[in-house]
Amino acid sequence: MEENLEKEIEVGKFACTNCGSDLKYKPGTHSLACEHCGTTNEIPEIDSDFEELDFHQYLADKSNSEETFTERFVKCHSCGATSSLESHITSASCPYCSTALVIDESKQETIIKPKALLPFHIDKVTAKGLFKKWVSKLWFAPNDLKKASLSFDHFKGIYIPYWTYDTDTFTKYVGQRGIHYYVTESYTTTENGKSVTRTRQVQRTRWYPASGSVNKFFDDVLVTANQSLSRKYIYKLEPWDLENLIPFEKSYLSGFITEKYQIDLEQGFDVAKDIMDPRIRSLIRRDIGGDVQRIISMKTNYDEITFKHLLLPVYVSAYRYKDKLYQFLVNGRTGEIQGQRPYSWVKITLAVLLGLGIVALVIFLAKGS
Repeated sequence: MEENLEKEIEVGKFACTNCGSDLKYKPGTHSLACEHCGTTNEIPEIDSDFEELDFHQYLADKSNSEETFTERFVKCHSCGATSSLESHITSASCPYCSTALVIDESKQETIIKPKALLPFHIDKVTAKGLFKKWVSKLWFAPNDLKKASLSFDHFKGIYIPYWTYDTDTFTKYVGQRGIHYYVTESYTTTENGKSVTRTRQVQRTRWYPASGSVNKFFDDVLVTANQSLSRKYIYKLEPWDLENLIPFEKSYLSGFITEKYQIDLEQGFDVAKDIMDPRIRSLIRRDIGGDVQRIISMKTNYDEITFKHLLLPVYVSAYRYKDKLYQFLVNGRTGEIQGQRPYSWVKITLAVLLGLGIVALVIFLAKGS
């Protein structure tokens, strides 16, 4: 029987060397801190670099070669997210949709070990301050939203799973090149009560067949493996300082939630193709030239595909207002904030009425003078 080369890493608690209490990662440092006695333990640096893995080879051999780690996870019945739980937690809500989690259904699960991560650089207090400032500036937001959002009941630090892909693309295309030209056109108009004839230049386009190929190497195409957060807002948290990625070390996860990937490696590359497509089309249009272009067909080969599995730090706050979910996200590295917000139509109506009142007053005063 062939030996299974799978390596499993347990992600557990880290005890304080001074008092024995649980240690948690301290954002912005390379230390684990004890909340009880203040003792800090340095996280050992890993000398080995993380490498890009061959996409096709990995898919073929992953059952025998993948490294994994084990954590206690619970799945949300509402949004489907699977989040890690600390051993002492007896009740919790989903960080993505605020639905109460059924803790009794939590279980130990083994997932693919990430190759690298970006540790939290901003601590929770700082992130809350940035978020509070952002929420307070939301014009026409309902007062209930501001009060609930600023209570931070569901403000969580989460390591979000990502895939990142490198690939060399070669695309053959068939299209058309459009060249503008102008013709003189006569038209009739009325001037000083009389009908007169005038001329004008009108743009026309001649189309010519075009075909060819373009090459493009893509480096670190970033794809979130999470389906519970709005893609519109999660991608707006970019850019990430991927040049500061460090090899995966489980100590950095202590005190934070780790999200299990919902999009697997192959599905992630399909998303990456959609991200690369606009850039490839732009290169084709440039290659076609002319004034305007049409792309009739294109076929892209993706060669030398490599990937990394990453964890990136995000603070998440989910709030339900009038049965609708609103999510707020804070980049755990830069403090960039993105989110959804409802509008108070009462406030908007009052603002419109006030504006109309001011206009009417100005007109009245102008007539009076």
